[in-house]
Amino acid sequence: MSANKSITERIFQAIGFELLAILICTPLLAWIMDKPMLEMGVVTLVIAALALAWNVVFNGLFDRLLKRFAIAHNAWVRVVHALLFEGGLVALGVPLIAWWLNISLWQAFLLDIGVLLFFLPYTYVYHWVYDVVRERVVMRQTCVQ
Repeated sequence: MSANKSITERIFQAIGFELLAILICTPLLAWIMDKPMLEMGVVTLVIAALALAWNVVFNGLFDRLLKRFAIAHNAWVRVVHALLFEGGLVALGVPLIAWWLNISLWQAFLLDIGVLLFFLPYTYVYHWVYDVVRERVVMRQTCVQ
């Protein structure tokens, strides 16, 4: 895994992460909460925008720490990555969800925990697949040059 990603690539990676998540979560949450698809779509988009910004900032910092301390990007590091990323997103998102849906912080927290059960494995798998595909593309470009 290479930490040498440009800001453009980090934004591309984060947008891909969020778009796929929106496509999965909007209909699922509308069904679970018995809310109109449009209402849950707006909530999902707002949270996705927050998550997008968090994704770019967090992954940049995380990759720099790995590089600075020469930490191998193995399965355990990916678990720590997913836990820290989602923990930060919970702290940022719960108050927003509570306000937007006009529910208590506790209800928003419980909703977020349900969503977290989806996003923990999703975050792990998405970034793992992205890194594997990226490494192959980089290696192919290196061989061509």
